[in-house]
Amino acid sequence: MLQEFFTPTVQHALDLAGIFVFAISGALLAVRKNFDVFGMAVLAEVTALGGGLFRDLVIGAVPPAAFTDLGYFVMPLVATVLVFFLHPVVERTQAAVNVFDAAGLGLFCVAGTTKAHEYGLGLTFSAVLGLATGVGGGVLRDVLANEVPSLLRWDRDLYAVPAVVGATMVALCIHFGMLNPFTSALAAVTTFVLRLLALRFHWRAPRAWNRRSAAREEQLPGKATA
Repeated sequence: MLQEFFTPTVQHALDLAGIFVFAISGALLAVRKNFDVFGMAVLAEVTALGGGLFRDLVIGAVPPAAFTDLGYFVMPLVATVLVFFLHPVVERTQAAVNVFDAAGLGLFCVAGTTKAHEYGLGLTFSAVLGLATGVGGGVLRDVLANEVPSLLRWDRDLYAVPAVVGATMVALCIHFGMLNPFTSALAAVTTFVLRLLALRFHWRAPRAWNRRSAAREEQLPGKATA
């Protein structure tokens, strides 16, 4: 469906832009973890391609797109080189990176849901794979870097929830026969806006009700104990 809205060239360029931004986040984490250049490249590749690779393997779209398009593989390496030499500058432009990351999240969750449904999955699991396409790379990145995935941490601004909303919108549009270029773009924009609002206002998911009565709050990294 997205191909009806964007020409193949524009769609490919958007995919590469999203891959590039996701790869930057992976390479930056590698710098913070004091990884060498190979470790930076691995985290960049995994962050950028992990979600789409998982989706394609689940739906049987083999070989996965990550292994059929050289640009998909090379773009994370370009991001690695950029971060390797200019990471102080990239760190200072983190706000801009977050904006592009949110745009990539919106595009990937919509494209992932659509592609999963085209390969015969039901609406619920299509939406699940749309979510996995958008956030899966970040989860793999954090696991490889020996960190609790940001997706699971209460002290991080909402990331998965905007993707869930976007993927659900696509699934509902498919169900009611309303999926078209406009509604696809609307789902992507909704995801994008929700993610930016979460960053701006520090929206976070609620934790367990009355949890203090049952367990002590986990100590955050870098926070001094009382």
